[in-house]
Amino acid sequence: MFYETASNRHGLPHDPFKAIVSPRPIGWIGTRAADGSLNLAPYSFFNAISDRPKLVMFSSSGYKDSVRNIEETGEFTASFASRNLSEAVNLTSVAAPHGESEFTIAGLTPVEGTLVRAPFVGEAFAALECRMTEILRPRGLDGTVSDSYVVFGEVVGIHIREEAIRDGRFDVASVKPLARLGYMDYCDGGDVFAMMRPKR
Repeated sequence: MFYETASNRHGLPHDPFKAIVSPRPIGWIGTRAADGSLNLAPYSFFNAISDRPKLVMFSSSGYKDSVRNIEETGEFTASFASRNLSEAVNLTSVAAPHGESEFTIAGLTPVEGTLVRAPFVGEAFAALECRMTEILRPRGLDGTVSDSYVVFGEVVGIHIREEAIRDGRFDVASVKPLARLGYMDYCDGGDVFAMMRPKR
């Protein structure tokens, strides 16, 4: 099948776009508002975009508390979403009113960063402390501004729990990263295997 996205007439019960662009890592974004209230929310449009410097990004569909808090403070964290915390990750996706902490809703421990005041999930196997570098609204081919807000941040500190390190490496096979597929589907890494890049 083929369909043009301008009309989005795919004839399927649900839009397949996000199922095709998958799996997507989940950015479990922790922020502190200027008034001191805490926020935690999962974003499936999230990834690393640079190693030198270490940069990550996430995209919020609409202007949500995470974006507002980061604009106010310039700081955020990204906690590692794993299979064992999947129910808590899901609970933090609730549309809670501003000022009500999703940490409390999900029964999670907020830990203030070492270099930033934004909180991360104490139960997470790892967390990134980030300082915002820019926020932008992407545009389509016709110049239409998206309803999404893309937040970029530089990673200034990294937390890793000791039980997540094996043989000197962050053991992805044992921590089982939670990733978003399409629809209501998730995956937890499944089989892990290595392949070396070819040389010419």
